[in-house]
Amino acid sequence: MKEYGENERKIAEFVYKEMCDGCCIQIGTGGVPTAIAALLAESDLKDLGVHTELLSDSIMMLEQKGLITGAKKSIQKGLMTTSILNGTAEFMEYVKENREKFYMAPSDYVNDPHVVGQLDDFISVNGILEIDLQGHVNSESIQTRQISGTGGQLDFVMGAYRSKGGKSILCCNSTYRKKDGTVASKIHATLPEGASCTVPRAAVQYVCTEQGIVDLKGKNIWDRAELLISIAHPDFRDGLVAEAERLGIWRPSNRR
Repeated sequence: MKEYGENERKIAEFVYKEMCDGCCIQIGTGGVPTAIAALLAESDLKDLGVHTELLSDSIMMLEQKGLITGAKKSIQKGLMTTSILNGTAEFMEYVKENREKFYMAPSDYVNDPHVVGQLDDFISVNGILEIDLQGHVNSESIQTRQISGTGGQLDFVMGAYRSKGGKSILCCNSTYRKKDGTVASKIHATLPEGASCTVPRAAVQYVCTEQGIVDLKGKNIWDRAELLISIAHPDFRDGLVAEAERLGIWRPSNRR
């Protein structure tokens, strides 16, 4: 499995607190999913389900420890549902020897928000590149330079929105380091010029950085600005407040 750092561990701790017995999870690969799997492996949660576009080693570890049973799933009960298998040679051998535990289907089924919405307590965890104070999310470009595809992120966000008790959690570090060595915030007043909008603000629910987790669902623009600034890196919060005031999305009653 991939390595993860201190920030990923902190993000995973916030995400873990939003999970419950019997929830159905969608997590991919990378530092945060690996950290989440490590926390889950030491937890007392039970009867977890899996419905995810990409399935890898971390899920194997959880299933082998008995945390994943799929017993509470309303569709494909008792099975791990996925479109893509991607992992180590050990993982692929595990899949080969446990074929009866998987339900393989095309991504236009697995990612379909109408299908995902049938799963109660569906927890979707995805990484993002940046977000602005209204909640617009970019996960695929650096300004106009495309670095990835949209993938299934919006599908699972909308699916979690439909799910009874569902939660979509979008994660990123609060800062990044530029090529010149300077540190910048991943939370902006507005998305940079030319940046993609992968998830529109109206669909965004939970947003998490190593500084905390906030729920934007149903919030107005002023509340969104305040909540997102609260999980920005402390070094950038005053600057974001000043930008929010300039844009007219900060009220005198907002907390600094």
